[in-house]
Amino acid sequence: MGFENRYHRQTLLPDIGEPGQARLAKSHAAIVGVGALGTTSAQLLARAGVGKITLVDRDVVEPTNLQRQSLYTEQHAIEGTPKAVAAERALREINSEIEIVAHSADFNHTNAAALLGLGTDAAPDVLIDGTDNLHTRYLLNDLAVREGIAYCYAGAVATEGMLFTVLPGESPCLRCLFPDLPDAGSMPTCDTAGVLGPVVSAVASLQAVEAMKLLIGRSDLLVRTLRSLDPWKGTWREVDLSSARDPACVCCGERRFEFADGSREIPGAKLCGRNAVQIMPTEGVGTPDMGAVEAKLRGVGEVTASRFLLRCELRDEPFELTLFPDGRAIVGGTQDEARARAVYAKYVGN
Repeated sequence: MGFENRYHRQTLLPDIGEPGQARLAKSHAAIVGVGALGTTSAQLLARAGVGKITLVDRDVVEPTNLQRQSLYTEQHAIEGTPKAVAAERALREINSEIEIVAHSADFNHTNAAALLGLGTDAAPDVLIDGTDNLHTRYLLNDLAVREGIAYCYAGAVATEGMLFTVLPGESPCLRCLFPDLPDAGSMPTCDTAGVLGPVVSAVASLQAVEAMKLLIGRSDLLVRTLRSLDPWKGTWREVDLSSARDPACVCCGERRFEFADGSREIPGAKLCGRNAVQIMPTEGVGTPDMGAVEAKLRGVGEVTASRFLLRCELRDEPFELTLFPDGRAIVGGTQDEARARAVYAKYVGN
């Protein structure tokens, strides 16, 4: 079966046409976070024919993801497949004609440039927010402003979603609107307030539309407001951003990139929707010998091993340890970072 008419219904749209489709085929979108937002945006852009999609995610698929993260299956959750890997495989099944680059990695200031190809000919044309925490969103905002790349911000919790697009040099950036991180525990999260799957899909679909406008070179079509929607309550609000750009903004005004240069370091991360903590290896320590660690773990619990990770349900402690080849780990069964670090040190090392 041929797929030469794959994009026919899309090219009938006057604002896209054959020229717009050709631009999509040559474009590159980077999606950081392949959870509920990211899976929806990724599959819509893959189906639309975006030529290259880069995926970055640090987590693995687990059962609570299945309610809203549309690329994943029960088998992925059973196997604990890294989300970036599972998403890459699913997208290749959707569209084999495009390039998919997947990184199962923690996205932070030390590796962001390398993961996204910033400063090279391989840099993305748009950054798409699929993250679950404000530290990483502020890092994306820094990178967008510093590199002059549009950033499609979005978020959803409970039954409400929000989105807007940062156009460096034209629009306010994220820190113009939200100058600093809120106090710990002051904002609802999907862990505390829950999240309605269709709401996330709706927000991500709107996010993908804005990304497509950018990728075909039609920034004139962008929605220049902050949109907030609650489909459950049937409400829709828009905030005019035409005068919201702050000349004194630490990021786009003063051009101080605190999250990108590491002066505002991201702490050990609790993972959204999970009773788990991510632990990073000590700086300067080499990558683990996965074979040796596997042999050690088989003496203390039930181990599942693949080329992507080691997972061990500890026999005498209420924890699950997932170790990646770069030394990063996810300790399930706690949200106490100190406790998670102790488990890591005990079974992996420094």
